[in-house]
Amino acid sequence: MARSYDISKQVVWQAYQRVKANKGAAGIDGQTIEDFERDLKGNLFKIWNRLTSGSYLPPAVMAVTIPKRAGGTRVLGIPTLSDRIAQTVVKMFLEPILEPHFHEDSYGYRSGKSALQAVSKTRQRCWRYGWLYEFDIKGAFDNIDHELLLRALRKHTDCKWVLMYVERWLTAPMQHPGGVTEQRTKGTPQGGVVSPLLMNLFLHYVFDQWMAVHEPGLRFARYADDAVVHCSTLRDAQRIEEVLKKRFEECGLELHPAKSKIVCCKAHQTWIDYPVSKFEFLGYEFRLRTAVTREGRKFVRMMPAISPSSAKAIRREIRSWSIQNRSDKSIDDLSRMFGAKLRGWINYFGCFYKSALYPTFYNLNRKLVKWATRKYKKLRRQPRRAHYWLGAVAKRQPDLFPHWQLLGLRPAIGMTGAG
Repeated sequence: MARSYDISKQVVWQAYQRVKANKGAAGIDGQTIEDFERDLKGNLFKIWNRLTSGSYLPPAVMAVTIPKRAGGTRVLGIPTLSDRIAQTVVKMFLEPILEPHFHEDSYGYRSGKSALQAVSKTRQRCWRYGWLYEFDIKGAFDNIDHELLLRALRKHTDCKWVLMYVERWLTAPMQHPGGVTEQRTKGTPQGGVVSPLLMNLFLHYVFDQWMAVHEPGLRFARYADDAVVHCSTLRDAQRIEEVLKKRFEECGLELHPAKSKIVCCKAHQTWIDYPVSKFEFLGYEFRLRTAVTREGRKFVRMMPAISPSSAKAIRREIRSWSIQNRSDKSIDDLSRMFGAKLRGWINYFGCFYKSALYPTFYNLNRKLVKWATRKYKKLRRQPRRAHYWLGAVAKRQPDLFPHWQLLGLRPAIGMTGAG
């Protein structure tokens, strides 16, 4: 049987494996990976058959509201499982074509790039440049201009089925709770498989490539819709603030007024009357901090450490675990339940100025002390004795909780008064 488009069954199979590995919530049809696998061969054939015949029509995405770390909410558009597989097929085709064209200082949603690389590069440049313009795009995923995006995509491929399906995904409706369906004329759903790649392509032309052509002397780091531009003078920073506002407006986007600002990064700024000398970027707060060289010499530089809002979010999640109330669990159980999450936080936020993490994890140890006083009769109403007990456990099993090694096997420090 002749097919309109040449898409191999093997590619659909590989796309399914990627979707399965990434897990994720069900879409509007409620189908889980277990449901899908009850007729795996038939379901994959159906996707392949529709993709190759040109008859694949994406269902509505499910609107899910989630809280933002800094307050407020954002709406994700969750595709069905089958639609995620179809989107992955297109992503696998497009990514190798687009990736070589992306800017080296674009770090979001890219293989081999990471937020920590962006933080590291920003730290280096804050030491070299005295000023910085930080900006955040307001509702970037929700406000992408479809015609401009498709025009950018056509610069890189003339593949008819790819262009057709991308356009269908861009205009697929969003279904809100209660069954209300919203037709979409702009944006790409945050939560879709292909959406991050499409946003990177859009912002490549709106910002990255535009900066390379029009402001080749300025350095920047962009992670998705969050970016910083380094400048040598306040006048340069003020100028770039104005030209970027205009540039984004021309492309249908708006810079967030509360999250976009000029920052002074100079280490010795007593002679500079400028009110803003810190900023947040990718969960880190950059501000002037004191550090010590290997030779013991102190110096002051703009450095990143976990931001107050990130630390607050971690403490909030730790509180939700209610460790002190889990006396039915052993300490090994607690390690298995929460170790991976702790390790993730340390691997990310422990890369720069890790001592800023100590208060948060001392607080976690206080909760472990409370757990021990409720778990063991011999420790009840004896928090000091429980401190020593926890220290002895840490000495015997230093790998039991990832934060113990971060604290230098000092779990009792900062726990006085826990009860």
